[in-house]
Amino acid sequence: MALIVQKYGGTSVGSLQRIKRVAERVIKTKEAGNDVVVVLSAMAGETNRLISLAKEIQPHPDPRELDVLMATGEQVSIALFSMACIERGVEARSFLGFQVPIETDSAHTKARIENIKAEKLKQALASGIIPVIAGFQGVTEGENITTLGRGGSDTTAVALAVALGADVCEIYTDVEGVFTTDPNICPKAKKIDKISYEEMLEMASLGAKVLEIRSVEFAMRYGMPIHVRSSFTDAPGTMVVEEDESMESILVSGVTYSKNEARITINKVPDRPGIASKIFTPISDANIVVDMIIQNTREGDLTDMTFTVPKPDYETALDIVKRVAKEIGAEKVQGDTDISKVSIIGVGMRNHAGVASKMFEILANHGINILMISTSEIKVSCVIDEKYTELAVRALHEGFGLEER
Repeated sequence: MALIVQKYGGTSVGSLQRIKRVAERVIKTKEAGNDVVVVLSAMAGETNRLISLAKEIQPHPDPRELDVLMATGEQVSIALFSMACIERGVEARSFLGFQVPIETDSAHTKARIENIKAEKLKQALASGIIPVIAGFQGVTEGENITTLGRGGSDTTAVALAVALGADVCEIYTDVEGVFTTDPNICPKAKKIDKISYEEMLEMASLGAKVLEIRSVEFAMRYGMPIHVRSSFTDAPGTMVVEEDESMESILVSGVTYSKNEARITINKVPDRPGIASKIFTPISDANIVVDMIIQNTREGDLTDMTFTVPKPDYETALDIVKRVAKEIGAEKVQGDTDISKVSIIGVGMRNHAGVASKMFEILANHGINILMISTSEIKVSCVIDEKYTELAVRALHEGFGLEER
């Protein structure tokens, strides 16, 4: 008998019929002799609807009240799912984040899990009850409701799996697993049977939308296997596990892209100690994540600095940088939102030379100019004009032979 945590995304519970089908799948898993814990997202489109309502009242919604509002989406899905199980003669009990409790910090709309007290869930399991937990939400020490940010239900599921000592965390979505790239852009994309935590972490951080990055961080830290599967078929999906030798034989595992990028450049920045801190500390204080940073030295004691931020944070970051530029005596600040980032990922890169140069050559052969470059041991990322995104993805996928895997 195994203890399995199953998480179902918004499309999997997007209608009453789909909720009933998910209930049948969960019951089938339980009847096979397993203990099952279920984590659910809100029904498809519900979170966006709630955010739209909030913005009709307040263009920039109060973060605390927005969390209270958004958390109602999961409350609906877990209650309906529990009813579907009970209707089939199987006991299920819903738990909101504060009822578990899932304790978080106080960063509203993007809170981080600090602790999970799983005693109530263990008691439910011992009584033969299926615990059904609202994903995406938690509670602060001061008893304020928080949400974990987009994709936060994945993080809830993996964190619960770790807290309960589960054998595996199954993430059910609308695709059959992790693919070599987005099948919507490249129909020849292949499903990956097994991928390392490190590769999945890079893919999640670089635009792949199958798993939320913090869920992969949790899984890697505690060695929790993740099985990414489709809720619409019984086909096996992709296992996200520890790296093994067979993975190193594959040069590139996947191609990702992100159109959620914006670029900011500060011209003629004084080139002296402490200036970078003056620029990036207030950005960090605003909870804005900076990705790529490039510094170009000019003649004299001046430099140009360019960096990328998530597109939703662009306006806030630009305002901060303009204010800082005046304080430090920089000449001007420019911004650009019409960019994207394409990346190749693979643990095999560690032991092979020439991967980056091959990527650059492929892009050049298709007339695609590279604006920024970032590398690590297992990834190469290039910022390009957004209009070339799909072309770049298809070219790289073909150029590295991923359709032949």
